[in-house]
Amino acid sequence: MTKAEKQYLNRVAELGCIICRMPAEIHHLRTGMGLGMRNDYKNAIPLCPTHHRTGGHGVAYHAGRLAFESQFGTETELLEKVRSLL
Repeated sequence: MTKAEKQYLNRVAELGCIICRMPAEIHHLRTGMGLGMRNDYKNAIPLCPTHHRTGGHGVAYHAGRLAFESQFGTETELLEKVRSLL
């Protein structure tokens, strides 16, 4: 990862979770990606651990994408919010 990529992802994480504004980790968008593939660094959103992976079905993206997106919006919609805040 380049210095510019790291700086960009740090700015994204510093926004806080795009849903609840708690401290965040980076979620690389899965939309359009195959298994085991990671999206470009500019296609990342900040999610707290609860909304990213530990919150359970309907709360965490990785616990149930469709339930998550029906409650909070699609990855693309959330990415648009992130970009408007940066």
